[in-house]
Amino acid sequence: MLTRRTHPIVAITTASGRGAVGIVRLSGRQLGPVIEAVCGQALRPRHATYLAFADGAGQPIDHGLALHFPAPHSYTGEDVLELQAHGGPVVLQLLLARCLEAGRSIGLRLAEPGEFTQRAFLNDKMDLAQAEAVSDLIDANTEAAARSASRSLSGAFSNEVQTLRDRLVRLRMLVEATLDFPEEEIDFLQKADAAGQLKAITEAVNTVLDRARQGALLREGMQVVLAGQPNVGKSSLLNALAGAELAIVTPIPGTTRDKVSETIQIQGVPVHVTDTAGLRDAGDEVERIGVARSWDAIERADAVLFLHDLTRVGEFSYDVADDRIAERLLQVLPSADRLVHVFNKRDAAAPPKPGEVTGRHVVLSAQTGAGLDKLRSLLLELAGWHAQPEGVFIARARHVTALQLTREHLGLAGELLGAESPALDLLAEELRLAHDALSEITGQFTPDDLLGEIFSRFCIGK
Repeated sequence: MLTRRTHPIVAITTASGRGAVGIVRLSGRQLGPVIEAVCGQALRPRHATYLAFADGAGQPIDHGLALHFPAPHSYTGEDVLELQAHGGPVVLQLLLARCLEAGRSIGLRLAEPGEFTQRAFLNDKMDLAQAEAVSDLIDANTEAAARSASRSLSGAFSNEVQTLRDRLVRLRMLVEATLDFPEEEIDFLQKADAAGQLKAITEAVNTVLDRARQGALLREGMQVVLAGQPNVGKSSLLNALAGAELAIVTPIPGTTRDKVSETIQIQGVPVHVTDTAGLRDAGDEVERIGVARSWDAIERADAVLFLHDLTRVGEFSYDVADDRIAERLLQVLPSADRLVHVFNKRDAAAPPKPGEVTGRHVVLSAQTGAGLDKLRSLLLELAGWHAQPEGVFIARARHVTALQLTREHLGLAGELLGAESPALDLLAEELRLAHDALSEITGQFTPDDLLGEIFSRFCIGK
């Protein structure tokens, strides 16, 4: 009896809308009835055959290419059929409906999001980290992110994790041998330099963790919010960073009533910049809502650029208002390290004198662009970016969390091993937990609910 995971599936794999070519993909066992009904002939494996795709009455829906990939030599590890037709939405829907009709006898159904890649994972065509890289490659919004996702898809990240797991397995074997044969009085751990091995594994985990954090940054980017009083140049700075006139700039206070966001690239790292309404006691309900949304965005930001207008610094009322904003920013931000003071309009006024400003700050002109490079460098520093994109593999928050958990268990194992009378059963347990945490990354030890969460975020057809 077929389970839902073994039902044949079908979906349109190309993006919605009109295009030169559209693809309908099928995967499952015994696709012969669909091939015979739609293609009207047997297909030579892994060769493109030009033919007519027939409807139920034998009339052509379209002419195109059919490719059959018998199991296990296919993307999913099952039999796969790809029908390449013209990319009109109506044509593809007709072809999809015809496949479902022809495949009713074998239980053919519509594929769920990510189900083709999920089957590739379940059939050992790729591990979980590689499967996630498929989605990350599709979603990449910078060249560096795309290259890093491709590197992960080829197995670079998985190979690093597998090497760590192999080293950890060897260490676990030493500890287990000591537990299993205490009567031999052979100090396996000392002779094999278990402490040295554990230290080396921990250092290797730290290296992979650092690179994974860089990969996660390439995937997720950082959230930057521009904050400050009205007319300090927030919208001008957004436009300057984006290189386009995205936000309306006028001398009228309160021009920006709602958030305006744009994603820019700094050395390949996505930086999501949000311009917000000027922070002040709003004069009407619309502006009050905008100011409230500004504070909401500030609380969730990875970095807040607090803009000051150099042409107004020194005015009593302006300085008092800035002080109030600064005080609240420090209250709502998890860390003062996320706050950067940006002194704008350097082209129209003198910069602050040495000693007048404390904390992280930048002096610039959004109008002329002077100081923007320093700001970009500072944002990368805040994000923790330091690796070269060519050496980074794409990673996700769950990968970073798993590596951090691995490091924690290795740290506890090191404390046990360094004790005068090591509790070897506890040491073995900590090493096992570290091993399990690593295995979650590639899917050797992964709960079904996590798999469902991961693949549900894929696009349909992939």
